[in-house]
Formats: sequence, C-alpha cells, structure tokens
Amino acid sequence: MLRSIDELQLSGKRVFLRVDFNVPLDASRRVTDDTRIREVLPTLRRLLQLGGKVMIASHLGRPKGKPDAALSLEPAASKLSELLGKSFEVLLADDCVGDAVRKLVKDLKDGQVVMLENLRFHREEEANDVGFARALAENADVYVNDAFGAAHRAHASTVGMVPFVKERAGGYLLRREMEFLGRLLRSPELPYVAVLGGAKVSDKIRFIESLLPKVNALLVGGAMAYTFLAVAGVPVGRSRVETDKLDVARRALEAARRMGKDVLLPIDHVVSTEASPTAVPREVAERAIPAAMMGLDIGPRTRALYAEHLRAAKTILWNGPMGLFEIPAFSAGTRAIAETMAKCRDATTVVGGGDSAAAVHAFGLAEKMSHVSTGGGATLEFLEGRELPGIKALEE
Repeated sequence: MLRSIDELQLSGKRVFLRVDFNVPLDASRRVTDDTRIREVLPTLRRLLQLGGKVMIASHLGRPKGKPDAALSLEPAASKLSELLGKSFEVLLADDCVGDAVRKLVKDLKDGQVVMLENLRFHREEEANDVGFARALAENADVYVNDAFGAAHRAHASTVGMVPFVKERAGGYLLRREMEFLGRLLRSPELPYVAVLGGAKVSDKIRFIESLLPKVNALLVGGAMAYTFLAVAGVPVGRSRVETDKLDVARRALEAARRMGKDVLLPIDHVVSTEASPTAVPREVAERAIPAAMMGLDIGPRTRALYAEHLRAAKTILWNGPMGLFEIPAFSAGTRAIAETMAKCRDATTVVGGGDSAAAVHAFGLAEKMSHVSTGGGATLEFLEGRELPGIKALEE
C-alpha cells in the first residue's frame, strides 16, 4: 500500500524529496517548460507545512557520471524559487551527498529548502550502487517520491536508497498519476478510444499490444502511421517508414482484426518535400502520397474522422503528436486532437506525457484535460501493466 505524505509526522525531520526536474533549457540555460516543477509544488508546500526540512533531489540530462556545469540544476532551483515566491528561499548544494549536504540540511531555517546538485553527476546513481544509495539515505529521516517520470528507472535515488530510510511515502503528483493511469489500466469507461502518434512503431508496439484488448478503437497518426499504411499497401512517398518493423506492424493490425477492434489510419495528409521550418505544406486529399513527397501531418478529412470518434468516447488516451507539430505548418492535426479532447467534458481525457503533454501546454489546453501525465517512458510502461521499480520500492 502506498503511504500518503498526509500520514507522516515531519516536524524537524529531514525529508528527501525525489522529483523529476529533468526540464528543457534554452541556449541561455533558462527553463522553457516549468510544468514538472509546478506539478511538485503542492507536495513541497505540504512537506514544509508539516515541519519537514526538505532536500529536493533530481537528475537533469545525461552528464555521464561526472560534473557538467551545463547540466547543473541551478536553472531549476532558480525557477523553483520564482514559483515559490518571496516567502521561501531555495539553496543549491554543491553536491547531493556528504557532510556539506548534511550540515546544510541541519541548519535549514523556516522558509528554506535545499536543492541537491544533479544526481547523475555520480555514475553510481544510474548503476544503483549500494554505497551511493546509503550515502543519499544518511542525510534523510523520511523518503518521499514525487518523480513519476523516473519511477521506471531502478536507480539509487528511486530504488536503492529506499530501504535505508525508515519512513517513506508517495507525493501528491505520484499518487495522482497512479490514480488516473490506474483507472485506464483497470476499468476504463467505454467506449475507450486511444490516439497514438509519434515517430516509431518500435517505440509503441508493446503499448499497442497492451491497449488492443481494452480499447474500442485506435486512431493512429504521426510518422508511425506511414509504417502501418505501407503494410496496407498504400503508397507513402518519402515518408518515414520503419522497413525493419513492417512485420511487427502487420501482426498488430492482424491482432486488431481478430479482436474486432478498429484501427484508423490517415485518409488524407499534409505533405512537403522536406521536414523543415521552411517547408511548403501541401494537402493531399487521397490516402496515397506522391513519390516525391513525405507526410508530415494528418489532413483535414482525417482530423474530422478522428474527432467524430473522440466525441463518442467516454475515455480517451492520447500519446504522441499527429505530425511535426513544432512547425506551425504541420501542427493542425495535433492541435485538432487537443481541441477536440478539450471539448469532451463528459469523457475522462488523459494525455500520456512526452510530446503530447508539451503540445497541450503549448496550446493552452492542459487545464481542460482530466489529466496530463508528467511521465514519458514511465507512463507507457505503467499502462502496459509493467511493474515500475520506483513504485514497487515505496510499496515494499
């Protein structure tokens, strides 16, 4: 059973709060999307309200086990300080383990929190090294995990250190993710429609196989749609096709047919000769794409068809954009899915993290969804029914 932070007695206790502040930065090292930081604020404020001395721990990027100034958590600490307001001070530690961290936490005053430096500056973090796990745990009386986006990783800060801390609990964000995603996994209200996009069939095949028994229909877009169209014998021009995964895609379509499940593929497209910001878009009204062109978004007829299925659904899961949505000329399909879901007020609408989450935030529609997951790989693995090491460690 996953314990709630509301059950903890924290007055004066040192709290290790594992978060996922692996946030995007621009060339000036400013946070460009603070969603993951904002989502942790309710948990952090509650821990402080309960009297805990909080140290916040996260990874950022892939520093390959050694300090890298470009991947310091300083930008995240600065953004957190801004979001918390003047009533709080965020101190950035030079490291995430050792006596200096211990003293910094011990000397914390009311209104102060410590941000530990990037966990992955130590190669032992990803190796789940027991010595490093003990070193992290030595500075904590209580362990709280609110990093759903990292819960599928068996690292020292998500799994290894947990048995060495007497008390543990799941933060509000982690528990909310488990509630909404668990509902989709166990008892989704029907009709249940899943919208899948993104680049690769290979990234989603296990996910598709786990969804087929549960959903009424799969609506497919993004580059992965062209692999499925190729299997169906539809000319796709120069669109991205995973030629080594054609058999995998064929088996998925055959499994859907055996189960009587609808798999909808694009019936028209927005295409161009190149995938670039300067590309000139062109609508192709047929399924077949001209030989010199590549599909970069679903077309208007497909948008209307998919919207019709979404409006009839009681449960909607969306994972993966419908096209190259970062370029405005190829964003209409992704925007159409987001806007249609936002209007489905009688349905449970879940956005499955990653680029889909980035899209609904960019379109200003996140607040109109039932739930926008902060996970990427963790969301997919959870919905596949796989056991996430970070959650299992808390429950044990």
